[in-house]
Amino acid sequence: MNTHFDITAEHNRKRAETLKSLSLEVVSHEIEMSKPMLRRLTLPICLCALMVTTGGVFYWPDVVLQMVGAMSEPKPATNDAAAAMQTGREQTAKRSAIHNPGPTTREITGSGFVVAPRMTAVFAKYEGRITRVAVTPGDRVVAGQDLVTLEDAGARFALEQAKAAKAQSALIRAARDIDLGQARILLERTEVLAVREATSRQTLDDARIGMERALNAVAQARQSVENADLAIRIARERLAELTVRAPFSGTVTRLDARVGDMVLARIDSVRDSQSLLTITDTTGLVIDADVAETTIAALKPGLRGQAVLDGFPDRPFAVSILRLAPTASAEKGTLSLRLSLDDPPDGIRPNMAARIRIALDETGETQ
Repeated sequence: MNTHFDITAEHNRKRAETLKSLSLEVVSHEIEMSKPMLRRLTLPICLCALMVTTGGVFYWPDVVLQMVGAMSEPKPATNDAAAAMQTGREQTAKRSAIHNPGPTTREITGSGFVVAPRMTAVFAKYEGRITRVAVTPGDRVVAGQDLVTLEDAGARFALEQAKAAKAQSALIRAARDIDLGQARILLERTEVLAVREATSRQTLDDARIGMERALNAVAQARQSVENADLAIRIARERLAELTVRAPFSGTVTRLDARVGDMVLARIDSVRDSQSLLTITDTTGLVIDADVAETTIAALKPGLRGQAVLDGFPDRPFAVSILRLAPTASAEKGTLSLRLSLDDPPDGIRPNMAARIRIALDETGETQ
C-alpha cells in the first residue's frame, strides 16, 4: 500500500519537473526587449493612436520626425533618419516664416478734407443793382468771363459829365493858346521898338509879363484837359466794373447773386461777408489731414501713402506729402499735413471727408 503511494508521489514529482522545464520563465531574459528600443517603438505608436483619436489636429509627420529625432539623440542617426529630420526642420521653418514675417510694420493714419488751394469769393467793386446773372452753381468759367451785371445810373452820369468837362477844358485851352499868340506878337513888337528906343522900358516889361501869363494860362488849360481825360477813364472803369468778371478759370461753387438785388461796394461787402459768388479751381485739389503729433519723427515731404474718400470708399488712390504745418494743434494734439493727389476718382469735390494711411516699415520708410 505504501509502495503504491510512493510510486504515485514519484510520478507527480517527475511531472512537475517536466512542466517546470517547459515553462517560459527560464528564457524570458533572452527575448526581453531593451528599454531604449521599447521607448522608440512605444512613443510613435502612441502618437499614431493620438492622431487617429483626435481627427488629425496635428501635422503628424513633422511631430513624429521631431520625436524620433529627439529619441535618436543618444545614438548616431542613419542617413534616412537625418534626411527626414532635415525635411521636418525645413517645413517647420517655412511655417514659422509664414506666421512671423520678420520686420513689423506700422501705419500713420489720419483724417481730413479735400481742399481747393485756389478759391475766392467774388465781390462787386462798386454798388449797384443786379440786372443779370450769367452763371449757375457748377458752371465752368474761364478768366474774364461775364458773371454778373449791375446797373448804376450814377456811373453813367459820371462818364457823361467827364466827357463834358473835357470838351470844356479843350475850349479853354484853345482860348489860352490864342491869348498866348497875341502876347507873343505884342512882345516881339515891343522889343523892336525898344531897340529903336521908340518905347519905354516899362512897356517892354509889361509885354514880357503878359507873355509869361499867357504861357501859364496855356499850361493850366492843358492840365484841365488831362484832368478831364482822367475823369473819363475813372468813369469808364467804374462803368466797366458794373460787369463782374471771373478773376481766374474755375467752377462756380456758390452763388448768392439774384436779379434785382442791390449790392454794396466791395469795401462794405467784404466787411459784411456779402459776396456775389465763389469760384474754385478744382484742377489742383489737395487733402489737408490731421495726424497724431507723436508721428512727426517719421514724417517728411515726399512720403507716399494712400487715401480714400467717404464718398468713394471702394476707390483708394495714392497721395504724397507736400508739406507739414509749421505748428501743431495744442487742443487736439495733432499735426496738419497737406497732401497732393495722384489720379483721384472722378467726381471729387472740395470739402469731401478723406482718410489717409501711410504704411512704414520698422526702419520708418514707406513701403
